[in-house]
Amino acid sequence: MSGSENLMDFLDEPFPDVGTYEDFHTIDWLREKSRDTDRHRKITSKSRESIWEFIKGLLDAWSGWVVMLLIGLLAGTLAGVIDLAVDWMTDLKEGVCLSAFWYSHEQCCWTSNETTFEDRDKCPLWQKWSELLVNQSEGASAYILNYLMYILWALLFAFLAVSLVRVFAPYACGSGIPEIKTILSGFIIRGYLGKWTLLIKTVTLVLVVSSGLSLGKEGPLVHVACCCGNFFSSLFSKYSKNEGKRREVLSAAAAAGVSVAFGAPIGGVLFSLEEVSYYFPLKTLWRSFFAALVAAFTLRSINPFGNSRLVLFYVEYHTPWYMAELFPFILLGVFGGLWGTFFIRCNIAWCRRRKSTKLGKYPVLEVIMVTAVTAIVAYPNPYTRQSTSELISELFNDCGALESSQLCDYVNDPNMTRPVDDIPDRPAGLGVYTAMWQLALALIFKIVITIFTFGMKIPSGLFIPSMAVGAMAGRMVGVGVEQLAYHHHDWIIFRNWCRPGADCVTPGLYAMVGAAACLGGVTRMTVSLVVIMFELTGGLEYIVPLMAAAVTSKWVADAFGKEGIYEAHIHLNGYPFLDVKDEFTHRTLATDVMRPRRGEPPLSVLTQDSMTVEDVETLIKDTDYNGFPVVVSRDSERLIGFAQRRELILAIKNARQRQEGIVSNSIMYFTEEPPELLANSPHPLKLRRILNLSPFTVTDHTPMETVVDIFRKLGLRQCLVTRSGRLLGIITKKDVLRHMAQMANQDPESIMFN
Repeated sequence: MSGSENLMDFLDEPFPDVGTYEDFHTIDWLREKSRDTDRHRKITSKSRESIWEFIKGLLDAWSGWVVMLLIGLLAGTLAGVIDLAVDWMTDLKEGVCLSAFWYSHEQCCWTSNETTFEDRDKCPLWQKWSELLVNQSEGASAYILNYLMYILWALLFAFLAVSLVRVFAPYACGSGIPEIKTILSGFIIRGYLGKWTLLIKTVTLVLVVSSGLSLGKEGPLVHVACCCGNFFSSLFSKYSKNEGKRREVLSAAAAAGVSVAFGAPIGGVLFSLEEVSYYFPLKTLWRSFFAALVAAFTLRSINPFGNSRLVLFYVEYHTPWYMAELFPFILLGVFGGLWGTFFIRCNIAWCRRRKSTKLGKYPVLEVIMVTAVTAIVAYPNPYTRQSTSELISELFNDCGALESSQLCDYVNDPNMTRPVDDIPDRPAGLGVYTAMWQLALALIFKIVITIFTFGMKIPSGLFIPSMAVGAMAGRMVGVGVEQLAYHHHDWIIFRNWCRPGADCVTPGLYAMVGAAACLGGVTRMTVSLVVIMFELTGGLEYIVPLMAAAVTSKWVADAFGKEGIYEAHIHLNGYPFLDVKDEFTHRTLATDVMRPRRGEPPLSVLTQDSMTVEDVETLIKDTDYNGFPVVVSRDSERLIGFAQRRELILAIKNARQRQEGIVSNSIMYFTEEPPELLANSPHPLKLRRILNLSPFTVTDHTPMETVVDIFRKLGLRQCLVTRSGRLLGIITKKDVLRHMAQMANQDPESIMFN
């Protein structure tokens, strides 16, 4: 046909939205990698042409580090603001500072001359609500008024939080880590990392933590940091136009989020590598470290805890640990694994029930009910009334001579007869026994209420509640071992390391080990967990007990199921996440999984030079596939390539706008030369450049174990099944997930998206 040299080869000149993906679809990792390689090659070749192009190349190379710097600064600032706001609003439930209402209890009493270390509450500038409203500080009426004010403030904070989430940013609810894991694996959830989500999650996170609910801010801070990463990525075309590169930034942002959540920059990098990231090249490791460093430095500059440290849980123990203590440490690991299994099963069962009943239609009512129960039960017990972070800090502390906690209301003097407060008629050790009883009740309450709290339509983290459960259990075990060693120091297990009257057991260490065990049992973290714990507490010399508890916890929990809480919620929500930790050992072949199966209609395909624009538009309208294989003809079925659905739609739309003569019966061809047409035939449409000429293919006898491994390591959306170059079928990520679920006797319909 004459004039073919004037035909437009689409994507020679890029047009809007090409290469983007629809919502709830999976990206093509191989294509994104190829596009970035082409972009880098063009920049390198142009940088030799002029000084200006060379400078542009340098700016492009350094843009990644600039993004990391901005993420670290913003994430650290937001974390500091959240910490300060939570501290103030938590204290607001109990009273107010007369000199400045925006001061927390501790800030209000910093300048008071009447405040002493032993009596920290002796501060005239800080008044409880009963003192402020009815001028009474003691008595039943004052207690009831303070009780009611505590409940009202908790309900107000929770109501504001759930209302803001429901009206302005539904994606701001939950922990965010299951969705972050899914997004980093290549899934598209538009709006989940948007600016509105960032704003609402930051505000509501302060409200829900201050309300006293059994949740933490650490997990949601990862979501907040990833929102920061997504925002700054959109400012640089290098990341905004490439979903694969954007995910490298999000992996680094997740590390920065953990860095400011726990004050653990190295632990944050390892958390991103072990727990959330799907693709983590060496370059991302360096940038994650830099982002975590900047975030930690920013948080340290703000100094939200007022102790010149990054964390609230820093401890200094005065006695070493002994080999005989490994046995109770391992027992705590067993408890952590059992707690993790129990929590995951109960929480997932409750979340399923929430979805299947009318309760899921009334998220505000559910939040108000759980908040009311939490506040009513929590207030009478001092260990549930205070914030969970302060509780953990108190449980971790060693009992020194000046420690005012009721947990330390005794000393190990030679006769064990003298209470610390020197009250003559007070029975020895009464304080610690009362504290253990209250702590046991707090442990039971925390276990039960956390099951119903996690998963509600509010920001909710699981790190701190899990650590609190383990810390309470560990502290009780530690006190038990301490008393056993004191009264029976002549036993063979204590004889070599525990002398009469000596302080040889540290209950706070048991709390720390228990916290690590329970957090590991719920999340199944190991290496990153141990690093986070010793960065969190400064207890580097106690790394062996932490490792023993973490490994034991994972072994015990894995014996009942390989899924951690985040993987369980991913499957509950139906996200197409192919976990690299899962093993597939079944002997099935690609032909057993591919579509079309026996009895199904033949595969929808495009031919290279015999279909019209109308034929293709009809095929697109009648199907919902992500793309179509292109073959030589329907008779030969010899594979040529693969065309994406979205790019076909955009190419046809753009052709009608930019190229004259394109009508419904115009021939679409994917070859270099146009087909032979009649003289009066309409203008053909050349779409060679949108065709993927090297789609990933396997033969019909390829073991599914190999196919699953290919999908994991290459991040494929689909692969084509051939025999001797002839197309037989297609396997999508959804097909792989469904097949794995069937082999594991799970519900294959839980996978919702492709």
